[in-house]
Amino acid sequence: MSTGEARRPIVIRRKKVVHRHHGGSWKIALADFMTALMALFLVMWILSVASPEQREGVAEYFRTPLVTAITGGSGSAQTSNVIPGGGPDPVHSEGERARLDMRAQTRPSDVQRNFFTDLQRRIESALQEDPELRHLRSQMRFDMTREGLRIQLLDTDQRPMFDVGSDRVAPYMRNLLRTMAPLLNELDNDLSIGGHTDSTPFAGGYRGYSNWELSNDRANASRRELVAGGFDSGKLLRVSGFADRVPLPDLNPQDPANRRIELLLLFPDVSEQIRSPSLINGPGMPSPAARLGGEVDLAPVEAFQQSLRQALGGEAGPGATP
Repeated sequence: MSTGEARRPIVIRRKKVVHRHHGGSWKIALADFMTALMALFLVMWILSVASPEQREGVAEYFRTPLVTAITGGSGSAQTSNVIPGGGPDPVHSEGERARLDMRAQTRPSDVQRNFFTDLQRRIESALQEDPELRHLRSQMRFDMTREGLRIQLLDTDQRPMFDVGSDRVAPYMRNLLRTMAPLLNELDNDLSIGGHTDSTPFAGGYRGYSNWELSNDRANASRRELVAGGFDSGKLLRVSGFADRVPLPDLNPQDPANRRIELLLLFPDVSEQIRSPSLINGPGMPSPAARLGGEVDLAPVEAFQQSLRQALGGEAGPGATP
């Protein structure tokens, strides 16, 4: 090592580190996230303990457009810009609100739902105890509709409920209906019976005895078996035949399951509507012209009347008496 290299000073460079403040923006973001998460859990908990009617009311409130709520449902702005709450619904007319109220009335209450669930359990138990009826459980469907509890008795090629093209009840079908009769009798709900067929037509089509008569005859045959089993005929409200016009969804119209009997335990409101149907233009209901907002243009009607008169051989003018 040379003398010059030995005398060279050693330089140590130190980097000055400045600790700067990073701010608290991440804390704000975390607090917002936790607040939103807590609000989500609160909403989920409230909805889990709310009744179906309360949930429907909340859903209907949030369906109201903001602009409509602010303006009160009209084209002109109101003096107050506060969204109304607790008063009349600003987005629906009287007729629409009546439709919503009717839908709420036909919704099953918890008591009715419990009664129907208990009835289904009792019917299934009765079938399970009878060796002859046990295998028929696969041909039954229970579901809740807007009219009430629906019990469908489905047909199969292996176990048909009626003779082919006839309303003669098979022995096990007769036993099934008479077993169900006293159980249906325990509820105060009215009963509606509907008969259905597949789309296979009779040889004469619809001019003579057809699926219309067959479906109605089978519904009446089921009614007779229920009454013979002890069902109170005073609770029977409707017997109908639907032919092949209401097939089961996602099934071929010729599927044997479409040959079925439908027992419908009606809600009290539905029974009242069947007994006392209201007129469309009854008291308090506006006329068609009023619903359209004024006078109705009768020119198309008069033109149709004129063409009809000419087709019938008359040459009278629009003002002539037909």
